[in-house]
Amino acid sequence: MRIAVFGANGPTGRLLTDQALAAGHQVTAVTRRPDSFPLRHDRLEVAGADALDPAAVDDVVAERDAVLSTLGVPAGKQPISTYSRGVTNIAAAMERHRVRRLVVVSSSGVAPRSYSDGGFLFNRVLLPYVTRVMGRTLYDDMRRMEALVRASDLDWTIVRPSGLYHLPAATDYTLVEDHADGRFTARADLAASLLALLDGDRYLRTTVGVITTVDNPSLLQWIRREALARKS
Repeated sequence: MRIAVFGANGPTGRLLTDQALAAGHQVTAVTRRPDSFPLRHDRLEVAGADALDPAAVDDVVAERDAVLSTLGVPAGKQPISTYSRGVTNIAAAMERHRVRRLVVVSSSGVAPRSYSDGGFLFNRVLLPYVTRVMGRTLYDDMRRMEALVRASDLDWTIVRPSGLYHLPAATDYTLVEDHADGRFTARADLAASLLALLDGDRYLRTTVGVITTVDNPSLLQWIRREALARKS
C-alpha cells in the first residue's frame, strides 16, 4: 500500500514507518523537521509538511491508499488544538482525493476508567489528576479530534493506547473494541497494531484499545522512564 504517516518523527511514528517499510509498503513520512528524520529506504519519501497547513496536507495525501496519524504534543496548561486541526485538514484532503482508510492515535485518557490492576493510588489519584488537571487541554482536544473523525464519511479507526513506554520489539499485544483493561502500551505494539488494522475491515468505524500484556513496567518505573523523561 501507499501509506502516509503523520507525526512520523515522533517515537511511535518512527517505529510505524520502519515496520511499514519492513512489511513492503511505500511510505510517506510526514514531519515538520525532515532533516532530522533518521530512516532511509528506497520505498520511503520524507515530506516536510505541517499537519496544520491545509495545502501541505493536501499534497501529501494525494494518491495515497491510507493515512495513519501518530500526531502528538506534550500536555500543558495552554490550549491545545493540534489533534483536531490536524485531523480536520487530513480528513478534508482525504475526501478531496477519495482516500478512504484513516487510522488515528488517540488515548485511553480520553475516556478514563478504573483498571483492574490499577489499585487505589492509580485509579483514584493519579488517573484523575493526569486526565482532568495536568492533561486536561490535551484530552479535550483529543475528544474534539475523535468527534471529527466519527463525523466523517471515511473508513476510520480510532486507536486508544494506554501509558506508552519502550520495548525493543512488538509483542503479542491485545487489541479489543472500546476499552482495553491495561495501564500500559509499548510503542512497538502500538505501531504494529496500527499497521495490522490496514489488513482487514474488522474494526472499520470503530474505537479500539491496545495494550501490552508482558514486560510492563511498574508505575514507578514508568514515571521515571517516561513521564519524567519528557520533561528533561
